[in-house]
Amino acid sequence: MPKFIPKTNHIMLRKTFLLIFLLLPVLVFAQVNSQDSAWIRENYTKKEIYITMRDGVKLFTSIYIPKDTTEKHPILMTRTPYSCAPYGEQNFSARLWMSHYRYYARENYIFVTQDVRGRWMSEGEFVDVRPFNPDKKTIKDIDEASDTYDAIDWLVKNLPYNNGNVGVMGISYPGFYSTMAALSGHPALKAVSPQAPVTDWFQGDDFHHNGVFFVMDGFSFYAGGFGYPRPKPTMVGSRSNLEIPTNDNYQTYLQIGAMKNFMKLTGDSLSFWKDLYAHPNRDAWWEARNPRNFVSDVKPAMLEVGGLFDAEDCFGAWNLYKAIEKKNPSSHFNKLVMGPWYHGQWASTDGTHLGNIQFGTNTSFWYQNNIEIPFFNYYLKGKGDISKLSEATVFMGGENEWKHYDQWPPVNTQPTAIYLDDNNSLSWNAPKAKYSFSEYISDPAHPVPYTQDIHFYRTREYMDDDQRFASRRTDVLTFQTGVLDQDLSLAGVITADLKVSLSTTDADFVVKIIDVFPDDFKYAGAVPQPNRGVGGTYPMGGYQMLVRGEIMRGRYRNSFSNPEPFKPNKVETVKFNLPDVSYTFKKGHRLMIQVQSSWFPLADRNPQQFVNIYECDDKDFIKSTIKVFHDAVNASNIILPVIKD
Repeated sequence: MPKFIPKTNHIMLRKTFLLIFLLLPVLVFAQVNSQDSAWIRENYTKKEIYITMRDGVKLFTSIYIPKDTTEKHPILMTRTPYSCAPYGEQNFSARLWMSHYRYYARENYIFVTQDVRGRWMSEGEFVDVRPFNPDKKTIKDIDEASDTYDAIDWLVKNLPYNNGNVGVMGISYPGFYSTMAALSGHPALKAVSPQAPVTDWFQGDDFHHNGVFFVMDGFSFYAGGFGYPRPKPTMVGSRSNLEIPTNDNYQTYLQIGAMKNFMKLTGDSLSFWKDLYAHPNRDAWWEARNPRNFVSDVKPAMLEVGGLFDAEDCFGAWNLYKAIEKKNPSSHFNKLVMGPWYHGQWASTDGTHLGNIQFGTNTSFWYQNNIEIPFFNYYLKGKGDISKLSEATVFMGGENEWKHYDQWPPVNTQPTAIYLDDNNSLSWNAPKAKYSFSEYISDPAHPVPYTQDIHFYRTREYMDDDQRFASRRTDVLTFQTGVLDQDLSLAGVITADLKVSLSTTDADFVVKIIDVFPDDFKYAGAVPQPNRGVGGTYPMGGYQMLVRGEIMRGRYRNSFSNPEPFKPNKVETVKFNLPDVSYTFKKGHRLMIQVQSSWFPLADRNPQQFVNIYECDDKDFIKSTIKVFHDAVNASNIILPVIKD
């Protein structure tokens, strides 16, 4: 077994400094940023304080206060487990001039960042996705909502020249704390924006998708440093002592083997890592950590934001929005924005592309100036008019246009089945064959990779990567339409409805929705990429763009709480949802659907036996012969949210 080491934890660092390093400008903006830096230092004062919570625990808080005393200022707050760094009242955060925060600074916002309980310089015990407590009775009954309430209460009562209006926003894990803020009930909290919010770590965010453990992200995050205990407040983050090759994640994770081997590497020091192993099914422990269960009395205006190509928390933004819509009055202000972004790209200076796919304009800049800043200005400063902001503002990929809807999914969306059929084809008509199937052998010793590239850390670009490498494998089924004679636009949830049989008692199922570009396709002004095709550009002719992919653990096909084995060779239904899409397959393109049973090392390998995956041995991983049926009785299909004129 190899020695393991991320000397630095790529995922944790990316999350920790998301609002800094995602926002690094290109060189052309260097002089402007220098001017902004000088302006911020000349016009702001930084204070570092401890705010005492109701139970006596003190939370470290960094505050940037405008020197302007001619008016009162709103407060914009972020609560984070990733640090208030840089520490020291003379050390200013670069995000104030290297991101769109500089626009807020020109509006004289007070900026507040707080280390959450038990992290970095704050006192107390840290609990991952600490459950919301709706029945707090004593000062000892705390949660992240009560901590937010206490922090806001101190701020509005003690900060000079504040106008009594508070907004909260955060990306990823800070998005979870933003949701908790919305549940705090403080009257000064007027607007909240959970962005790519951690919402459901079993169903679809970060570490699990439909019960499948996303081992690469989970192990890199917790074993790479985040999960190690912090005995006392510190300005220095924890680091891993594990040693691991960092050249080829596919080979490295394959060599480590079964999930119990990952536990041997980490030992007993990672509390939440052990919790993940102890709760393989969706039980009460998971339900307590699902904020959607508690959003029935949301007071502040809400703006949920996310990325269509978010490799980490695509699930959260869509589904938090839907839960708030369902559980609150129709008059409550709750809006959705989904752009063509990777995790946090909407806060960056460049929203023009992801990997090989071009978006036509700087979508991040458009969002910042047309939605986010006007949202907070309106609710915190009484400035401007957001009455024309649509219920859902969603980027339509393929067309590269923003769409504005009165509801999500759009009212003119119609669920429409497209059927897998003989000869690797897709049809809008149900198959008529009496007995027909496609077959492959899923071998855990040779799992299907999630990308064609060799690297160690999970890429964000895989979300729209070329899938031609997968089409060439014998353990991937590929079905496609003919050349489309008109545009096909989708908006909403995709549902996979597979009729399958296994030679074993369990398997996973990955369904991928793919846009096949014409053979002569070229982007105008294509972005040069080293070692890619003729003239340094990626060959886009015939590109098989991943539009949406998702995985399902077969044992959960009937219940995530009560898994069931398959009966070998019996035809059964595996039906599950993929995250929402907003995409147009253009005339002249093709729609492709791929079905496979591994997605490695993005997702952990299924031993393909009905055993506890977190406890089984390497010897328990076996091959499975999998049949996907497409006949008149067992018609496998994908239900697409087709927009009808």
